[in-house]
This record gives sequence, C-alpha cells and structure tokens, in this order.
Amino acid sequence: MNVFDLAMEMEKEGERYYQHLAEKTTNAGMKRILGQLALDEAKHYQVLQKLKESNRVDLDSTPILGSSKGIFQQLRDEKNWDDLPTSQVDLYRKARDIETKSFKFYMEKARESGDPRVQKMFFLIAEEEKRHEFLLENILQFISRPQTWLENAEFNHLDQY
Repeated sequence: MNVFDLAMEMEKEGERYYQHLAEKTTNAGMKRILGQLALDEAKHYQVLQKLKESNRVDLDSTPILGSSKGIFQQLRDEKNWDDLPTSQVDLYRKARDIETKSFKFYMEKARESGDPRVQKMFFLIAEEEKRHEFLLENILQFISRPQTWLENAEFNHLDQY
C-alpha cells in the first residue's frame, strides 16, 4: 500500500469515527463539532485523492477552532451541559490519540517526500490534524468540568492555538 492509499484510509477511518461519535451524543453543540471534524477528514481524503492523481490541489484551512469556540460559548450561556457525553470520555481520548498519530504520520511523510508539492500538502494536513488534537483535548477538559472550564478559561483555551 503506498503512502497515499494509507493516508486516505486513515482519513476515511477518522471520518467514520467522528460520525459514530456524533451519532452517540445527544448534545447538539458536540454533535456540530464532531460533524465538522468528520467533514474535515472527508476533505483531507479528497485532497489526498487529487494529490495522488497528480492534479493541482489546494487545502483551505477550516475555521473549526473559531466555530467551536462559539459553540462552547453557547453551551455556557445556555448552561447546556447536562447531556454532555461524559460516559464517552474514552472515545474522545481515542479520537485525540488518532489525531496525534495522524499529525506524526503526516510530518514524517512530508519530511520523507522528495516532491515539494506533496511535502507542502502533507505539512498543511499535519497542521489541521494538530488543531483537531488541540480541539479534542479541550473537549475532554470541557466534558470533565464544563462550568469550571468555561468560567476560568474565558475561552482562552482555543485562542492559544
């Protein structure tokens, strides 16, 4: 299996995993964040497919951190965290770990690539995976202690990245 096929499979698995998590949560805000993560993974898949076919391709960065910040603010304003998926913490940890693994994969493959076009795209995808990892870490903290996270953070968590 070549690097593109491996990467594309990784992205498909990520998309399916986020869709699965979104289906399991009843919290509308978390459902939206997870849906956006699934869309990002699908977008990565399409970019990789085009890159594999040697087509010109661009990767537009998604505003996932900014939109997630708004969702967290809405949850705070509505005090809507009773239905947060606290029983699914391990599933969110797994998602974070998948993003960490993906980031490392793309960084390694970018460094190994002799094609500047492929190298650039792998670095860009790695950056997005890092943002996903950061977001999932914040979701884990939020799920564990929503009121404290929101009140103490003043939403600086997501501004740091």
